[in-house]
Amino acid sequence: MGEAAPLPGCSHEGLDEVARQLRHLADSMVGREATVDLEGAFARELDTLDLVPSARFGFELALWDLYAASSGKALPELVTSRPRTTVTVNALISSPDHAIEEALRARAAGYEAVKLKVGGRDIEEDVELVRAVRGTLNSDVSLRLDANRAWSFEEAERFARGIAGLRLEYVEEPLSDPAGLPSLSRTCDLPVALDESLGDHDYARAVVLKPTLLGGISRTLRFARLAARLGMRPVISSAYETGVETSCLVALAAGVGDEEVPTGLDTYRRLAEDVLRPRLELAPRVDIRVLFDGRRGIEHRLLRSVG
Repeated sequence: MGEAAPLPGCSHEGLDEVARQLRHLADSMVGREATVDLEGAFARELDTLDLVPSARFGFELALWDLYAASSGKALPELVTSRPRTTVTVNALISSPDHAIEEALRARAAGYEAVKLKVGGRDIEEDVELVRAVRGTLNSDVSLRLDANRAWSFEEAERFARGIAGLRLEYVEEPLSDPAGLPSLSRTCDLPVALDESLGDHDYARAVVLKPTLLGGISRTLRFARLAARLGMRPVISSAYETGVETSCLVALAAGVGDEEVPTGLDTYRRLAEDVLRPRLELAPRVDIRVLFDGRRGIEHRLLRSVG
């Protein structure tokens, strides 16, 4: 099973384009042997094709899932020979109006990390919100912020001054112009995380990797290795996918990096229904053996409802 989930507003490709590419890829695979070697001929062949990111991810996931089933291995064992036994998930707070209530629920549920969306209001209001949420959480719970490139350099400086002294894990993509990130990190002592745009960024603390937007399993693992070499923590994160793709993200999180890092998979909790039955149990910590030993099927009623 694979899943391609182009996200409106984030993915450049549309569903029709993804479907056309997947039909062509499926036809081209008949009678061929696929491998999951990240640097092998098949992965290099995929690199030469003009595939949109979500189509490549869905295609690779289907092949990895097939290979795992035929070899008698669980998906995390294809990522690494010794996957972690558990994966932690950060709680996502996306509504400022209910941030304190959600932070209290996350604390009570035992989350080890919380991610808060900022950047949609006045700087002073965001500063007040972040201070309130930080004060609500236990001291051992890390707080991540995601600004979605909402601020100018001057606005980010004001925000950094306003939260001075607070313990944050990082602020993801604070600037509308990423070129100013090195200077912001140096002058404001603000811990910064990047999205998938990697380079020689020794100022960044983490890189957030969303395979749907980055374009596949093999690319994500390559970027995770590059991030580790640059001294950044790779954080596997979702867009808005069903349990089919989210299971793969858990497998990736179980194998990348040198340490366990809370993953950004809490968007799954927002889905009213899932095509995967039974639903995944993710929060606040995932038991890898339980997740991948269980038998799950597809809810075909939901598939028919979207064509």
